[in-house]
Parts: sequence; structure tokens; C-alpha cells
Amino acid sequence: MAQLNSGLPLAGVRVLDLSRVLAGPWCGMVLGDFGAEVIKVEHPGRGDDTRDWGLRVGQTETAYFNSVNRNKRSVTVDLQTPEGQQIVRDLAAQCDVVIQNFKFGGLDKLGLGYEQIKAVKPDIIYCSISGYDRSGPEAARPGYDLVVQGEAGLMALNGEADQPPLKFGVAAVDMFTGMYSAQAVLAALFERQRTGQGRHIEMALFDCGLMITAYYGLEAMLMQKDPPRYGNAHPSIVPYGVFDAADGPVVITVGNNAQFERFAREVIERPDIADDERFKTNLGRGSNRDALVPEILRELKRRPRKLLLERLAAAGIPCGEVLGLHEALTSERAVRGGLVTEQPHPVAGSTHVLAPPYRLDGERLPVRRAPPTLGEGTREVLGDLLGYTPEQLAGLKARGVL
Repeated sequence: MAQLNSGLPLAGVRVLDLSRVLAGPWCGMVLGDFGAEVIKVEHPGRGDDTRDWGLRVGQTETAYFNSVNRNKRSVTVDLQTPEGQQIVRDLAAQCDVVIQNFKFGGLDKLGLGYEQIKAVKPDIIYCSISGYDRSGPEAARPGYDLVVQGEAGLMALNGEADQPPLKFGVAAVDMFTGMYSAQAVLAALFERQRTGQGRHIEMALFDCGLMITAYYGLEAMLMQKDPPRYGNAHPSIVPYGVFDAADGPVVITVGNNAQFERFAREVIERPDIADDERFKTNLGRGSNRDALVPEILRELKRRPRKLLLERLAAAGIPCGEVLGLHEALTSERAVRGGLVTEQPHPVAGSTHVLAPPYRLDGERLPVRRAPPTLGEGTREVLGDLLGYTPEQLAGLKARGVL
């Protein structure tokens, strides 16, 4: 166990993060957010692939990398060298959790697979993330978020009905897989407290992608075909979605019949719609949406957004603005919640880092460490945990191991 850091649930847990890109690092970041000491192992020259994706921050980071690597240390080790492999085995022996998303069998060839790490740390919790079921015929097939979004049917449920299938705006499969993986690691840690036994957790992007289809997926099974796509509208609740006011879009979610009556009478001032038998129930509104929605659109378009939001709020109908991404991140709500932090940076001076979303006992979990520069923790981690002297570290660096 790592040294305790009081006040955080995973204080004392040490994680060796051998993963890169998004799903694995997301899992490691979640564990780090809850207080685990996360050691991220990267290639000495290039580091994590995402250090070269998107907008540059400083010399070795990008906004993409920073979005998924807060609360970690970076240690650079060349896993293709025998000395590097031994360093990782020695680090694993000091850790509680290992996360990896190498190609199937890749770490076994390097002597760093589950059975090999278990030999040096019998109670290790070892999380392997891959594209597909590791026991099936596609085990060796590489997994990519975009491919899985297509194969899992996610693109088919996203977007407007008259447009081609559409990917999500973010890498949702990777992110959900990272969260599911973190949940599995937490469950294994809890179990180990009782049994003393470790686990080999195996997660697949396709499995997690299919789970994201949720109620749409079950409806497809009931219908024996794809459900219709409704874009920003709801498949079974009317009116529910994004609507254009006179001066911009607004989100309106009329969740029950009482809300609809207030919406018709008090918000758009159309008592005739409230009295129309076709629209009295949500099932009726769904069946007659082609008659109802054009009337609603016409009335909303005549009124400014501010007025509509005031009336909707007064009527107890959930509603909101549709903000730009920068608007949302700099909104009073985000600032008040401390959701975007500014962290010191050795090259850029400072950089923005998103805060963990978790609140415990009324306090948001902190950004204890900004996303690390490449290799910033190598000397300290290897010196403190494995006892390497400055001279030994210098020799390993000269030989390209670090």
C-alpha cells in the first residue's frame, strides 16, 4: 500500500498505469481522483500517444492528454529492454492495481502479463482493457472507439432521422469503458479487503459500447428492428428536446400531463392545445406529434428565450439554455462549482484542468497533481520505491532505458 493521504477514500492504494490513449488512462484518473497514487509508465521518447494529439500545452502535453491524466506521476521506461521490464515488475510488486490496454498478448511477451505479475504480487488486481472479448475469435483485433461506435449500433441511434449515422461528439465508448473499468477495480479492491485475493479484470470496448445502447437497445430487441432516430427530440415524450426561440435555442422537457397543460396555457398561451383531446396524454401527444409539434414550434419561435425560460421555470417545467462549449465552461454555474481549475505549469506558466466531478461530505475532490510533464516523476518514484541511486538512474538513462 502507498503512504496514506488522509481524507481520500483510496488513500494508501497504489496504481501502476501501463495504459495509453483514453480508456485505460481514464480508469487510472478515476482511481487517482479518489486518492490513489497513480504511476503512469510511458515510453521515454514519445510518451503516451495523446501527448501528440490536439492543441499543445507546454512542450510535452496537449489538451487531450491533460483531460485524462490529472492526479498521476509520469515515469518513463522502455518496456522493450530487459532492464525496463524488470523495473516494471519491481514497481508492480509495490502496487495494488495494474491497468493495461496493450494489444492482446503484448505484455505477456514482455514478461508483464497477468500471470507474470501475479508471480511477484499474488494479490494484484490486474485490469486488462481490450477492444473485444479476450476469450473470443476477435481477441487480437485492435479496438478503436469510432469503430466500436459503429459496430455497437451507437451511430445508428444518434443523429437526425434524415441524416447518415452519426458518431458521438466525444469518444463515449472509451470513456464509458474507463468508468466501467474503474468500477470493477473498486469492487475488486473491496473484495480483497475480505478475502486477500486479487483479480484479473477483463474489459472490452465492444461490451461497454453495447451497454451504452441501454433502453434503445432493449427497444430494438422488442421491435426486432432499429428504433426511429429523433435527433434532439425524445422517442416517447412530447414535447421534449431542443427548440428554437426567437433569439436562440432552448431545451424544454415536458415530463408529464400536468406539465403539458401548464406549458400550453401559461408558456405558449394556447389553451386550445391544452383542451384538445388528442394531446391530453403523453401517448396521445406521441401519436399525434406531427400535428402538435409544428404548432409548438410556431409559438416558441415568436417569443424570446429569456421570456420562455422565465415562464417555463414559473410553471415548474425543466428547461435550460443551449450554450456553446466555451460558454458552458466559463458559466457562473461552472465557476461557482469549481469545475475548471487553473494549475501551475513549468513551461506554459499555467494551464486549465477539469476538476473531478465527485463531492464527498460537501467537498469536491481536489486536483492534487496537474497532468504530468513527460517523465517528471521518474527519478523520485524509482528512487523512493525501488531505491535507485542518482548514479544508477543516470546509467539507465544513458542506456535509453529511462
